[in-house]
Amino acid sequence: MNDASAAPPVRILFVCMGNICRSPTAEGVFGRLLADHGLEGQVEIDSAGTAPWHVGRPPDARAREAASRRGIDIGALRGRQVCLADFEYFDYIVAMDRTNIEDLKDLANPADHGKLHLLMSFDEAFGEEEVPDPYYGGEAGFDRVLDMIESASAGLLTAVRDRTRTP
Repeated sequence: MNDASAAPPVRILFVCMGNICRSPTAEGVFGRLLADHGLEGQVEIDSAGTAPWHVGRPPDARAREAASRRGIDIGALRGRQVCLADFEYFDYIVAMDRTNIEDLKDLANPADHGKLHLLMSFDEAFGEEEVPDPYYGGEAGFDRVLDMIESASAGLLTAVRDRTRTP
């Protein structure tokens, strides 16, 4: 008899450059999706940046506001930088763009490269490969990022569910 509650959680790390816009947004969106599907105990999520600039800082105010308009609170999250232990701990390391993927590959052991994914690779609706960085743009950029992350998160959830199903 299989007991899903006894299985270790699937662990997902969302990564962008500074960990104040895209990756905390993805953590918030995916957290809400997990709650909506009653999967909080089966999947563990976190976010980090490849650069150290915003360690300890909350997400960008524009990202917090855009998420809040959709009922997602990311205000308690704090920036951190990816560390070597992340490659061993997490099952999926999901980057927002190719630059992040390349930075992660440079840091990771080649054996862990299979854990690296672009978030948009889980999406079929947008037809784009990368989530653009909204930091230097206006409010509309944060809403577009949310649209993209919400769409791709549905595909990521499907992949996670397929991975955790027992035969």
